[in-house]
Amino acid sequence: MQESELDRERAVVAGLYERLDALRVETAERLTRVRRESVGGNHQARSERDAFAQLYEDQLVQLREVDARLVFGRLLLEEVVDGTDHRYIGRIGLRDDDQRSLLVDWRAQQASAFYQATASERMGVRARRHLTMSGRQVQRIDDEVFDEALLDGADAGEHVQGEGALLAALTAQRTGRMHDIVATIQAEQDRIIRSDIRGALVVQGGPGTGKTAVALHRAAYLLYANRQRLSSSGVLVVGPSNAFLRYIEAVLPSLGETGVVMQSLGELFPGVEATAVDDAEAARLKGDASMARLLSRAVRSRQKAPAEEQTIVVDNERLVVQPELVQRAIAKAQRTGKPHNVARVTFVKHALAELTDQLAAQLRAAGSTIDDADLKVLREDLRTSYDVRVLLNTAWLPLTPQKLLQDLYARPAWLAELTPRWTDGQRGALQRDRTAPFTVSDVPLLDEAAELLGDFPGRPDPADRERERQRKRDLENARAAIANMGVKGLVSAEQLADGFAERVDRGTTAERAAADRSWTYGHVVVDEAQELSPMQWRVLLRRCPMKSFTIVGDIAQVASAAGATSWDAALRPVFKDAWRLEKLTVNYRTPAQITREAERIAVAAGLPITPTRAVREGDWPIRRVPAGGDLAGAVTAAVEHDRMVDAQGTLAVIAPEAAVAEVEAAVRERFGADAARGAAGLTRPIAVLTGYEAKGLEFDAVVLADPAALAAESSRGAASLYVAMTRPTQRLTLVEVP
Repeated sequence: MQESELDRERAVVAGLYERLDALRVETAERLTRVRRESVGGNHQARSERDAFAQLYEDQLVQLREVDARLVFGRLLLEEVVDGTDHRYIGRIGLRDDDQRSLLVDWRAQQASAFYQATASERMGVRARRHLTMSGRQVQRIDDEVFDEALLDGADAGEHVQGEGALLAALTAQRTGRMHDIVATIQAEQDRIIRSDIRGALVVQGGPGTGKTAVALHRAAYLLYANRQRLSSSGVLVVGPSNAFLRYIEAVLPSLGETGVVMQSLGELFPGVEATAVDDAEAARLKGDASMARLLSRAVRSRQKAPAEEQTIVVDNERLVVQPELVQRAIAKAQRTGKPHNVARVTFVKHALAELTDQLAAQLRAAGSTIDDADLKVLREDLRTSYDVRVLLNTAWLPLTPQKLLQDLYARPAWLAELTPRWTDGQRGALQRDRTAPFTVSDVPLLDEAAELLGDFPGRPDPADRERERQRKRDLENARAAIANMGVKGLVSAEQLADGFAERVDRGTTAERAAADRSWTYGHVVVDEAQELSPMQWRVLLRRCPMKSFTIVGDIAQVASAAGATSWDAALRPVFKDAWRLEKLTVNYRTPAQITREAERIAVAAGLPITPTRAVREGDWPIRRVPAGGDLAGAVTAAVEHDRMVDAQGTLAVIAPEAAVAEVEAAVRERFGADAARGAAGLTRPIAVLTGYEAKGLEFDAVVLADPAALAAESSRGAASLYVAMTRPTQRLTLVEVP
């Protein structure tokens, strides 16, 4: 009976893949026809053609991305709905030619019972079935029966009780990439995923509770449930490092979403890709909210009249300029409240006006006749004069954020002038050569400086005005096209207009958003949010003024000197009362024996952990080996031992900053191309990482080099040790130095 039930499911799934393939062919044919369409010189027709080509291209990408594990569940309903008592759940929704539902998108309301139904709250469901797939083939079925009558009936044998999809997923080998959990989302996770888009949702949970997976699935759900709102503004996902982003990058495409912008904290300022990390004192200073006021003072200090009168020469005419003239122009510009580079236009305008009047008066006193036409000539002579340019630029020079920050760090006297209450040690923590690369902590300061400085306004750009007029025409044409082609509800006028060919090199929404510092997103997901400084929160709030956030993290895991000590302290200055807290308490990743030891060490160190309940005990005890006098050699031997247990899974070697280079060299000498450092290690069987780089990642096994040194390497090293110990899904080896 079991085999016949499995065969029946295989036949159903084969039919769903046939429908998927048919839709791919149909969409590809539509795309080909649209591309071949000849529309001549008619602008509206060209707009329609190219926009629908983009629409079909996006649909085709989605249909291709969801091939693996297209369907993963089935609900047996208490009542017949649309002629059937079964409902299949998958990555996307599929309908037949008569628009009857074949497969329900996991994000749809009709699919919620797959994640939330229980024996006591059946939600109209008699049984829930999990389908375990390999490629396009159903390998196993596992049933959860809520209606006891099914177990007592004549066909009871057809309801197969198996190992369980969740346990199978938890014990599966890791690949160096995060997989989606769409088939095994648990009820407490599903409730968070489907919660309202408004406000800031904080998801607190210990290691292994699925915080990151929940955040990514929530992003996919919100894009599905709020398509109209988010399709043009987009969703930003922020992670702590490039290694982390590489680890999670395949999750959203596998769920049918490819338009999300993913950036690390070092990439939030366009044109800068910072990876260097400051020492603790510099990071703390740069992350403090008072840096916003310091940068404001720095900008204001670059608006300064000369201390003494200045003599300038304009067409052989010597003109003595009093400091008060320049100061009056500065004051008028400052009263506009505009950013530095924008307000400079007002400064130059008023300074030139007074200089023109002064020069005219001086020429009249010498006997010259000056009329209105002459005044215009004099003003132009002053504007193009070298001496005048030097005078005005000295008082109010246009600035870039990069130059402002470089000057602040490289000019000790200026920094001391701006920070009279700082100690010499604090100022020394910021000082560096102006050619030094920007750090991750510099990125929010660059963004803050950009807000204070603004763009330097050039002459009015006719192309900008034409683009605005073209946008209005595109929207009008898009509305007409939607009405003519009968696709209302499938695409919005804004989406269609965004695809029009007349907007050359516009890129996707994600590409445009990533390159535009002023872009505002409809929603922002922040992972490892406990690490963010107040200055980094200011950047993210500018990216999403609507304050629609999914914030995930664990206060006990904070390692940054500028990070949070509590969610209230971190978020209340940013969101006031517009944030809510949810907790995840079940550890799905880490075996219980590892969780217990990690939590014991964390509690002893005073970390404010959220206790978790591990769902499995695990098969291997924690292994402890002495390092002797050769840490790198002992680590390499520990890796060899673990590879003998399982040569196929992923393994991370996590070492203190001071030892990571030596350990990496030894591991790579022994294992060659199978081992790599940092983010590159995620594509190899063995990755060598620091505690910071390991945040948010998971591996089958972890070899931890000198845990005591890892805990002692910073004021928050205990958190790094806690993080490192909870990365494995199977085995943990501690290489201990006496």
